[in-house]
Amino acid sequence: MKNFILIAALLYLLTPAVAQYDEEDYEKADSIVNHYSGLIYNQVKEVYPVKDASSFMYKTKTAEGIKYVFVDSEKPLKKPVFKDDKFLQGMEEEFGYAFSWEKMSLSKEKIDAKAEVFSFVYKKYNWEYHIKKNKLIKKKAVAKPRPYKHWAIARDELGRDPLKSPDEKYTAYIREYNLWVKENESGKAFKLTSDGSPGEFYSSYISWSPDSKHLAVNKFRTAPKRYMKFMESAPKDQWQPKLKEVEYAKPGDALPVKQPCLFSIDDKKQMDVDFEEYLQQYSLSDPHWRKDSRAFTVEYNQRGHQKYSVLEIAASDGGLKVLAEETPETFFFYSGKRYRYDINDGEEMIWMSERDGWNHLYLYDGAGKVKNQITKGEWVVRNVIEVDEEKRRVLFTAGGINEGEDPYHIHYYTIGFDGQNLKELTTESANHSATLSDDKKYMIDSYSRADDAGKTVLRNVATGELLLTLEEADISQLEATDWVKPEVFTAKGRDGKTDIWGVIYRPSDFDPNKKYPIVEYIYAGPHDSFVPKSFLGVDRRIAALVELGFIGVRIDGMGTSNRSKAFHDVCWKNLKDAGFPDRIKWMEAAAEQYAYMDIERVGIYGGSAGGQSSTGAVLFYPEFYDVAVSSCGCHDNRMDKIWWNEQWMGYPVEAHYDSCSNVVNAHKLEGELMLILGEIDDNVDPASTIQVVDALIKADKEFEFVMLPGMNHTLGGKYGERKRRDFFVKHLLDEGTPVWNH
Repeated sequence: MKNFILIAALLYLLTPAVAQYDEEDYEKADSIVNHYSGLIYNQVKEVYPVKDASSFMYKTKTAEGIKYVFVDSEKPLKKPVFKDDKFLQGMEEEFGYAFSWEKMSLSKEKIDAKAEVFSFVYKKYNWEYHIKKNKLIKKKAVAKPRPYKHWAIARDELGRDPLKSPDEKYTAYIREYNLWVKENESGKAFKLTSDGSPGEFYSSYISWSPDSKHLAVNKFRTAPKRYMKFMESAPKDQWQPKLKEVEYAKPGDALPVKQPCLFSIDDKKQMDVDFEEYLQQYSLSDPHWRKDSRAFTVEYNQRGHQKYSVLEIAASDGGLKVLAEETPETFFFYSGKRYRYDINDGEEMIWMSERDGWNHLYLYDGAGKVKNQITKGEWVVRNVIEVDEEKRRVLFTAGGINEGEDPYHIHYYTIGFDGQNLKELTTESANHSATLSDDKKYMIDSYSRADDAGKTVLRNVATGELLLTLEEADISQLEATDWVKPEVFTAKGRDGKTDIWGVIYRPSDFDPNKKYPIVEYIYAGPHDSFVPKSFLGVDRRIAALVELGFIGVRIDGMGTSNRSKAFHDVCWKNLKDAGFPDRIKWMEAAAEQYAYMDIERVGIYGGSAGGQSSTGAVLFYPEFYDVAVSSCGCHDNRMDKIWWNEQWMGYPVEAHYDSCSNVVNAHKLEGELMLILGEIDDNVDPASTIQVVDALIKADKEFEFVMLPGMNHTLGGKYGERKRRDFFVKHLLDEGTPVWNH
């Protein structure tokens, strides 16, 4: 017996104690994040152009509190809007409680051109403060917001009011599904169509020609509507659960079909428009008339997004002309890279296209022929800011022009319609965000990098000349703490050639002699790129988790936007890819450079599209990813919203939807997985996560599932965040988690 006791005692002494995190560790992680964020001063994120002027007002947080600054661009100079505390005193007298510059919660702030009247919204009312008179005036109440309408609900094609003609002689309207016109003076009405019916009718979104001689309207053929149904189990206002539903089209669903129709008012008849080639629709826009009434245009998006056309229909005879057309082998990114600008009522047109492999601008003539390519090169136009028809110049943003710089950094440029005289307005190597003055002559440019706090300056739009430095971000107090600056890191992707960009985050007690597991926050939706490019100081998506003892990373792999078309096309019918081969190569390169990054312990988490990707990581790449936490994932692309999923996965719905499905592939799970779901998610069908749960159970797999009653589309909120931290601490750090039920 004594020997047994001795052996037991020795075993106890030799067994390593399991480390135990407590609530204070989690609270410290959260408090450090909030503390760090509060130590960043003099950044400018809100700029207010003054109406009909060259001047601005901007707001910034200083060490003393919120500060409003007026900028006179012409002089140029800046001055504080408030030189004393009289405004605060006036607010205190009005509302009966203290106000301070440290904490201000005004909204919709404005100032007049003389910097004498400061306008704002507070407590559901508009207010004016007359600075020189020191007078606070209460104005009218803010209009009540329109009732919330879910984004997936299609508009009511019969719901628009009758529409008067521009000359006010006629009123057009829909009666019993047909198009009618009333002569306003006599009150007589005549019927222009007779073939309308409940299933195929004329839309009430009628368009008059500017000369009032013609009408254009889409004939609308209905399709059955799908409704997403879900249960709210614990509503706040009753004991019994509520069944909810929302109109919600999914990939493969039948869609309405529109056909543009043209009518002559003088002849009281319909004119023929040959539109048979354009009936395989995802969407068709409403008719839009030329100012001289010669024609109207519509934009056609073919189902599957592999053909997109700008069409013009002549008022004289209904003849159809193609003004621009995209027919890519993969997809036309209609929801993010469609840009059209008609010059001089359609005599010319600026059109955006990726036809040469990069996103660029093209100049067309009125007949639909390309006159010239405006921008060209192995770089990407990000956005068109302003088109100056008189000077025949485009102001736009782009990324990737400057060799050696992060290609995601946004810079501002001007160029002539003829593709000549490309001029960079923002030369600093950083990510730029500018606001133009109301007269378009000046801009306030805030620039920074993920690892550099940056500045805010005033520039001349025509030349890019720096006129005045307005603010220089102050992070001296932040740097005086144990804050660790994020590191921008690049490595070659799967092809061994393409640079993949990301950011590395380290905890405040970072020790290069330790080994840290890696946790990736992923969002790989093809509609954008997602790694922060401007200075945050603290990335709230991942900072608190990193503080618990991880190396955090964020990466933009292939399949995301804002690089070449080939880079983007990786996602085509292949959302399960999510850039993982690039992400893995990037982390392997980082771990080779930094021995403290433990490539043998890798976790990943994300929500929505990131929820799909994070689960996909442990299903399709289990040799690399060990632990995943997925929130509100669109785990099967047939279950999610039509516009997003058919954009990348295509139409019709075929076998590739199966190959990308986390439901179909759930049996492949090898690592550790937690699924988090908001019960009343009306963005991604909650059933998508439940179906993964069902498949995992049928495959006899171990996993964790957290249902959050009454929560919508979410990463998890406070409780979900706690569960996520516990999961990574337990499975990547192999340490105990706080005892929450004490």
